[in-house]
Order: sequence, then C-alpha cells, then structure tokens
Amino acid sequence: MSNEPMFEPVLMKGNEAIAEAALRAGCRAYFGYPITPQNELIAYMAKFMPEHGGVFVQAESETAAVNMVYGASSAGARAMTSSSSPGISLKQEGISYAAGADIPLVVVNVMRAGPGLGGIAPAQSDYFQSTRGGGHGDYRCIVLAPKSVQECADLTMLAFDLADRYRMPALLLADGLLGQMMEGVVLPEAIAPAALPARDWCVGNAAGRDYRHITSIHLVPETLQAKNQARFARYRIIEENETRYEIAAGADAHAKPDIVLVAYGTSARICMSALQIARENGLNAALFRPITLWPFPKRALVDYACGAPILTVEMSEGQLVDDVKLAVLDGVYRGQALSPVHLLAHSGGVIPSETEVFAKMKEIAG
Repeated sequence: MSNEPMFEPVLMKGNEAIAEAALRAGCRAYFGYPITPQNELIAYMAKFMPEHGGVFVQAESETAAVNMVYGASSAGARAMTSSSSPGISLKQEGISYAAGADIPLVVVNVMRAGPGLGGIAPAQSDYFQSTRGGGHGDYRCIVLAPKSVQECADLTMLAFDLADRYRMPALLLADGLLGQMMEGVVLPEAIAPAALPARDWCVGNAAGRDYRHITSIHLVPETLQAKNQARFARYRIIEENETRYEIAAGADAHAKPDIVLVAYGTSARICMSALQIARENGLNAALFRPITLWPFPKRALVDYACGAPILTVEMSEGQLVDDVKLAVLDGVYRGQALSPVHLLAHSGGVIPSETEVFAKMKEIAG
C-alpha cells in the first residue's frame, strides 16, 4: 500500500489492516515469530516494511522478538511485535521489562483458544493476561479491543500514540475471527516523520545528547517503590483521560433499558445482532462495549445501567465478567443501584449465536 490517505474503503483482512496502520503510524521496526491466526500480519510486514525504510526480522522465538522490540524502542524507533495467545505468553517477561523501564511499545494479540496450545479457533481467553499486566511485578498495559477491521486500523494508530504519550506498553487485543475476516476499511493518513513525538529520553548520544542508560532494575527497595508509585500515579491519569467505550441503545434510547449487554470484540458484534432481535420482540435492551479493556470504563457502565440487570457475553469461561462485577460494586459504594450480573460464556473456540444471546436476555429480563 502507498502512504497516500485512502478515503475510499479498501477490502482487507483485520491482520492486514493492523499491519498497514502500523506502517502509517510510523512503525519502522517489527520483530515477530509466526503463529496462527495472525500470520498475515507478519507476512504483510515482511513485504512492505522494506519499502518504508524500516526493519523486519523474523526472530528465532517469541522471547527474542519482544526483546528486540524493547531494544529498538529504547533506541528511538516506533516498534511493534505481534503473536497469538501462547506466543504472547512467551513475551510477558519482555513486556514486564518494558513497563519497568518506561519504554513505549505496541503488542498485538490475535487471540486463539487455550489454555496451552489449545486450538486455532477464535477466543477471548487472554483478558486476564492482558488487563492484569500478564508478567511479574506491579504494572499495567493499555489494552484496546477492536470490533471491526476498521477499528483494527484505527486502534492500532491510537495504540502507538498512547504508548508514546504515557511511555508504556499498549496492547491491541483482537481475536482470530477479527484477524481473518475481510471488510472494507478506510485507511488512516500516514503520520509524517516530522510529526512523530520526540524521544529525548532514548539511549545513545545522537544529536549531541549524553549517553543514557535505560533499565528496569533498582536494587534499593525505596527507589523501586518510588518508581512504582510514580508509575501508578501516571496510570491514574490514564484512567481519568483515556477510558473509551461505546453504547448501542435499545428501541427506546431515553428509557431505562430492561437489560444491558456487556461485550467486546467479536462477542460485541454478535450482541448487536441480538439487539435487533430484542427490538423485534419488544425488549428494550442495550449494549455497552468497552473499547479500552484497561482502563475499564467502570463508572460509565454503572451510570448507564442504573440498576438494570447486566448480561456479560464473552468467548471465555468468565473473565470480563469480573471487571463488570467490580464496576457494580464500585457503583454501590458511590450510591448507585445494584445491577445483578449474569454471564453467557463459551470457550475453546465456540462462538455464541445471536439467538442464544437473545434467549438468555429474555430469561433474565423475565
């Protein structure tokens, strides 16, 4: 693809849209290792990165790949890696090192079924791994969850911007269905090199700078504690300013919903179809879709639900539902009405159907 803005939709796979958006975001260093179902992303980078004057390396392992990203970002490049669930598990130590050294990098996870090698079908079983840090130590990652090929592109651009703004890892959490499906996408305009944020903190002595040492090791406990506390102060700023979500209202947008669905990614697409069935059957349902899984939009969810029952729909045995329950509990402490929380869960690559979601909605709403 060229660097020219695309104002007409082009047909692309989600994996390809992520790769193209990364190139347009100024990514000039990609390191990865093949794994289904995100191999099209690696293939796209291998083909087009040289045209942009960047570096593509198929590393010898996932562990090597993430540490190469760490090094490239430390030296000043916008850098990215991608994988699927078990490959992301192998990258967790490197992601923890990047968080501890305040290094911005982008990690894409096109999820498959687990645990272990599991299967190659789409799943959402990496929610805990992504939103709770995933590796050792006290840290967070910004986690963005697209629901379409268009959002695969848009949120990839955003991931690079947020990673740089807050100097931390940003994760794009898709799944095998989003990675493989083809949809029309309007590609974002490429960022000019001069418009990229300055990295005056990176290593080296380019442009007359002094040498710098970037590390995550601090052997004096009080020093490490101070570093962690400063990092979590930054996380609180992110929670205040970077929380994103979408609400699809029911048949009567001004009335309190009979039930609120909560889902992200592929599950949210299915819930949109279930909403249409609900409208046809006189049930005033709504969908609350978190776009940032961390920070999770807990207050917005509870304020919108306003005591209505909540049905969490996810392609795991129940992970997103824990954040929903914590949000409801937080709302109760703030004086909000208590929303009963229900779960419709599938795992192993099984995808819920819209009729199944509607049947559960109808049962809960009475």
